[in-house]
Amino acid sequence: MSTTPSQSYIIPHTSPPSPSATSATSSVDSLPNSASSDDIDSSSDDLEESDAEREWKESLQQLELLLTMVVVPYLGKYFGRKCAYWGWAKFMEWKYPVEVVITSKKSFKAAGAIEAAATL
Repeated sequence: MSTTPSQSYIIPHTSPPSPSATSATSSVDSLPNSASSDDIDSSSDDLEESDAEREWKESLQQLELLLTMVVVPYLGKYFGRKCAYWGWAKFMEWKYPVEVVITSKKSFKAAGAIEAAATL
């Protein structure tokens, strides 16, 4: 069952094409080959629009990734730690006779921001 390379690419022709198929190909063959200048201008405008739209969608996707990968986790850690410190202070005041006082709110907020960013 050996065939030569030239015979392996030959497709056998079984029957002539139907008349409807020949009329469809002849109508396609009769179409003009060149486009008018108006068609070229409108198609270039469509391409520019689609390029601008594609870039807009890419920038939105990058912004979404930035929000979901960086900003939301950072804010979640920061506010989660603030809530945990507040809850722990309230629990300690309720359970034991101690008063939890934060002396410097500025340094407390800075320490919370640094701790939240430490493991990102």
